[in-house]
Amino acid sequence: MDPLASIKITFFQECEEQLAELETGLLTMKDGETDPETVNAVFRAVHSIKGGAGAFSLTELVRFAHVFETVLDEMRAGRLAPDGRILDVMLRAADVLADLVRAARDGGTVDEDRCQALIAELGALTGVQEAAVDDGFLDLDFAPITVSVDVGEEPEPAAAAGLEMAEGAPAAEKLVVAFRPRAALYAKANEPAVLLRELASLGRAEITLDASSLPQLDELEPEAAYLHWVATVETDDEAAIREVFDFVEGDCELSIARVPDDCEPVAARQPPVDEAETAGELDIKALIARATGGATQTAAAAQAAPAAQVISLRDHPARAPDMSARKEDGHAVAAASPTIRVDLERVDRLIDLVGELVINQAMLAQRVLESGLARSSGIAVGLDDLELLTREIQDSVMAIRAQPVKSVFQRMPRLVREVAHATGKQVRLVVEGEGTEVDKTVIERLTDPITHMIRNAIDHGLEPPERRIEVGKPAEGVVRLSALHRSGRIVIEVADDGGGINRTRVRQIAVDKGLISPDANLSDEETDNLIFMPGFSTAETISDISGRGVGMDVVRRSIQALGGRISIASRPGQGSTFTLSLPLTLAVLDGMVVSVGGQTFVLPITTVMETLQPKPTEVRRLEGSVPLLLVRDRYVPILDVGHRLGYRAGPIEPTEGVVLLVEGEDGRSAALLVESILGQRQVVIKSLEANYQRVPGIAAATILGDGRVALILDVDAVISGPTSEPALAETRLLAAG
Repeated sequence: MDPLASIKITFFQECEEQLAELETGLLTMKDGETDPETVNAVFRAVHSIKGGAGAFSLTELVRFAHVFETVLDEMRAGRLAPDGRILDVMLRAADVLADLVRAARDGGTVDEDRCQALIAELGALTGVQEAAVDDGFLDLDFAPITVSVDVGEEPEPAAAAGLEMAEGAPAAEKLVVAFRPRAALYAKANEPAVLLRELASLGRAEITLDASSLPQLDELEPEAAYLHWVATVETDDEAAIREVFDFVEGDCELSIARVPDDCEPVAARQPPVDEAETAGELDIKALIARATGGATQTAAAAQAAPAAQVISLRDHPARAPDMSARKEDGHAVAAASPTIRVDLERVDRLIDLVGELVINQAMLAQRVLESGLARSSGIAVGLDDLELLTREIQDSVMAIRAQPVKSVFQRMPRLVREVAHATGKQVRLVVEGEGTEVDKTVIERLTDPITHMIRNAIDHGLEPPERRIEVGKPAEGVVRLSALHRSGRIVIEVADDGGGINRTRVRQIAVDKGLISPDANLSDEETDNLIFMPGFSTAETISDISGRGVGMDVVRRSIQALGGRISIASRPGQGSTFTLSLPLTLAVLDGMVVSVGGQTFVLPITTVMETLQPKPTEVRRLEGSVPLLLVRDRYVPILDVGHRLGYRAGPIEPTEGVVLLVEGEDGRSAALLVESILGQRQVVIKSLEANYQRVPGIAAATILGDGRVALILDVDAVISGPTSEPALAETRLLAAG
């Protein structure tokens, strides 16, 4: 088994994050925001990928990343202007970099011609040839680094710091850099030698290695960090030094102090260890080999004498900067909050256990209620406290799975570029609300539906540039992708400013394909929804993008499987908007428990606006239609849930039951008539599709406090129309247990 397998997994996970950051930064720059922080963020992303790839000898990935990084470095230095043409090349380079990362992870291959062509394009931007690669590390052609080794012997005061006072010495700007890596730096496949070489490139540098912390060999932890370095660099550019360590800032201790003008660096005077070290220079790889081979001797020496003082500026003490926060451009930069990576299966198991805890707490409360104990008794009060604590635990655990939809939205710019290129259209993607959080299970299943809708919006919705100009529109079409929270659900919209749905053509295609009869009388909304039917397509020819009639049908089925729904709003000549409405989580919901036909049902409380007992004067009847309820000067249809689900042969009088005024996702209101309201409680959602099959009118099931199964109503399905007879039979069967 590969001993680095677990580290590789972490590396590739971080690569995905860096690639997302890279693409976001490049798109931000393409929109005109080319501030130094954005450019630095893009550079750090590529630099981090290159550094980790070098540690695993991923030669092709390192080679391409280095050429890419060189262009970004020129841009950072202001020698290369980030104009539109250059950014187009860099966006394509980001795609190739992503392909190389995935090929390295999955063992695939990447088109070599494509890589070489982009390497040539990137090289042409700077005139720099691709770097040579040796054993996975780039030959950066830096000046040699002088390294002195401190193995525990007490040095002379000035020698320990590599500094000595010298009267009359010429003034020189120097900075002392103390660099102490943490274990996390190595765990992320970063290499201190690369950082030290970059530090040496800023000016003449003398670097001292302190190995006094090395323990005895039998006490050495392979994943720990024992070495640290002190460097004296002849430069006055502190910002450049910080940039060297920028992408490992949270994984090391770094302090920078200015050396007074009357100090000058001298060679550190260390007792010779062997002939190779008497010259004061030591190859880092040789040092590591010596340290691992002679750790016992080193540790013994460290115990015999106190550790050397790393920095000593006699008569001129310098205070190390506070590493918890530092100033950049006048703003305080807080230290990154610590995070851990947890296997998703463990989180799922934790959520399942919390769900069982909620069910058992409800059962216990039910048993106490049935026993007739007073609400003021000690047991009842303790149960109330337990309920509050259970709710808080459940909310905290669900927050662990909550993630912003940014992870899905960030994949779409690349898709837009590819589809726009394939169709010959000019498209601009506008993203809003990417910080909106939703359960990870929902996020994982959003990618395919959103992908299909965006492809459909570009291919079918947007007109060709020449057609847009003819009708007075800009040649560049706009596709808008947005997300927001609404009534306890997440709403995602994909809108375009194209020509809208051609309803006449849609209807004719549906008739030609036999999907509807020629004399069918359809509203505009029903006509628009024909595009979701299996086998329907408005494409005249089959292409790589569309034409097979499976895209929008897949979208609807995928959304329905998540307990959501999709709607369309189209305006001819102005564009179309597809709206997805999904539950925030597939695990729990707050519900209103009601009695219907002797059975218990649960309604999502986010759909209930109010409850009331109808009065005879508030009920109106029209021949051949459902009764209407007058609510604040407007009439709302009364829908008898028991009758619709087949639990009664006919409806009951509205005045004999309780009405729940609900609102569907499309904005339609209805008054659902039930026999009684049993209470409000939080319930754990159990999927019907996973355990049985999909039933129209029923969203899911749950387990009540008395151990019985209750069905969760799909409010929108109940509002939309009468349920079919087979569905009624299934509903009765499920409710009966």
